[in-house]
Amino acid sequence: MENYRVLEIKKSVFENNDREADELRRELKEKKVFLLNLMSSPGSGKTTTLKRTIEALKDEMRIGVMEADIDSDVDAAAIAETGAKAIQLHTGGMCHLDAAMTRQGLEGIDTGDLDLCILENVGNLVCPAEFDTGSSKNAMILSVPEGDDKPLKYPLMFTICDVLLINKIDVLPYFDFSIENCTKYAKRLNPDIQIIPICARTGEGIDAWADWLREQINAWRA
Repeated sequence: MENYRVLEIKKSVFENNDREADELRRELKEKKVFLLNLMSSPGSGKTTTLKRTIEALKDEMRIGVMEADIDSDVDAAAIAETGAKAIQLHTGGMCHLDAAMTRQGLEGIDTGDLDLCILENVGNLVCPAEFDTGSSKNAMILSVPEGDDKPLKYPLMFTICDVLLINKIDVLPYFDFSIENCTKYAKRLNPDIQIIPICARTGEGIDAWADWLREQINAWRA
């Protein structure tokens, strides 16, 4: 007879986090605060895209940004320069944020005077996709130099995201990247995912992205 127990720790961790995420989402809904969870690989252009997003929406809504990194405060300093409310979250070596960590960040930034709060998650395409942060919507950025096959390599990330921003389209002529193929791979995993090509450096496509975000925020606050 076996004299030991087997605990399904991973399952328990995810179940507990999902409950916390649902509760956080309910609270944010009541407060009419829209939380966007923004994910990508390092170097995809998250911070530059955020600065463009803030520029497009700052006259219409109150915006706050939570910058999550293992260390440093470079991104928070860059966001603070835009005039948006900003806070830096150090994860202590963790490669993702979960719902409890997100709640800590929201308490730190104080959402009482915010309409839109953006969580710039830790940069990678694996761990952040596994943990529900309690966000209203999930967004991700894939940059052209990374390759159009990423939906095939990191399927969960593309499955859980509501919108995909294909960034750095200004360098399409120099890379073997097909927007058509990337769209096909992503839609195969997630037929409802919205795909918006952008160039955060030049601002191309930012209007379409801002329009999508406005629509989601208005629906959330209705």
